[in-house]
Order: sequence, then C-alpha cells, then structure tokens
Amino acid sequence: MGFPSKLKDFRHYIDSQGYAGVIPEVGLPKLALKTEDWRAGGMLGTLKIDMGLDTMEASVTFGGLTDAAIRQFGTGLYDGVLNRFAGAYQEDGNGTVRALEVFMLGRWHELDFGSAKVGSDTAHKATLNVAYYRMDVDGVTWIEIDLVNCIFNVMGTDRWAEIRAAHAVSHPGPLTLGSGGSAIQHRKVAPQSSMSVSSAPPR
Repeated sequence: MGFPSKLKDFRHYIDSQGYAGVIPEVGLPKLALKTEDWRAGGMLGTLKIDMGLDTMEASVTFGGLTDAAIRQFGTGLYDGVLNRFAGAYQEDGNGTVRALEVFMLGRWHELDFGSAKVGSDTAHKATLNVAYYRMDVDGVTWIEIDLVNCIFNVMGTDRWAEIRAAHAVSHPGPLTLGSGGSAIQHRKVAPQSSMSVSSAPPR
C-alpha cells in the first residue's frame, strides 16, 4: 500500500529572489491540449483533434503590498520574467521527500490588487502568461514546453520532433538554466549558483 506525496512546504522565486513568508499560494500552470471537435462521414462519434497546446498561465498571490511583480509589469519581452517554484512533497507511508521544481519564463499580464477593507486580510495577485515551462522532479525533467521554439518533451519523449523536422526546424536543445549564453543569463536575472537545477533551493 502506498500514499500520495503531499506538498509539505514550498518557496517561490521571482528573478532569483526568494519570497519566503510573503507568498502564501502559487497557481501552477494547467497543461492542456488545444483541440477541435471533429466528426466526418463514417465516424460513429466526435473526436477531439490535437491542434497544439493551449495557453499556459500561472498565478502568484502575495500576502500584501510588494513591488515584486509591479516593477516587471509591462516588460517588452514575452519571456522577460523568470519564476521558479520549489516544493517539497512527502509520502507519509515511508517518509520519502521529493523535490519538485517548476521553471517558468513569461510576462505578467494582470495585476489584481483585490479589495481594500479595514481590519481584513490583504492579498494581491499577479498572473503570468507562460512561454517556457519546465517541471523537474528530483533533478529529472518530466515535462519541458517551449512554445516559441516548438519544444514539447514529456518524460524524455520529444513529441514535436517530427513536426519540427517537417518544416526543417532543428532542435535547439533544452534551456540550460543559469549557463552562460542562455536566455535567462542574457536577461541577467540569475547567477548560476542560485539557479542550478541539481542544487537545493536556498534557505
């Protein structure tokens, strides 16, 4: 008998700066295929035809007033904001802890400051349109999606390889976070030591 691995704690980083004690909730992107209903003669029912991937969005809730998202709002770069979620998931049957990291490059497209009421809790929410997504579990990449470069890797399988080959686009390779010359390093948002996938999140 086994138990699911449950989230026990997390930290969230925006452009490599940690916000422990500030962010109570993160909405990780929903991953969904973009589909169209299709039924033609000779078919008994309707199928959903794969038309690529749907829009990816993430949300970050701040416990109060902070400039963490405000100072980046309106950037001209579609991937100008780096978010990193680092969560610890524990299986209560054997105590094993697994590290989940989600790296997201995108742009804030909505800031919601909620309502202001004296004597009530404060929460501000920022929504990120995600262009690049990578999920790592214990340092192993489970899913990598790069919408602009047509990368769609799932558990080591390159699902878009034949599509790219059909229009002669070579695989640019996975985005190496923190290495010299990468998109993230180019934006000067992360030193290599703080963005290493294999290292534990800074405490």
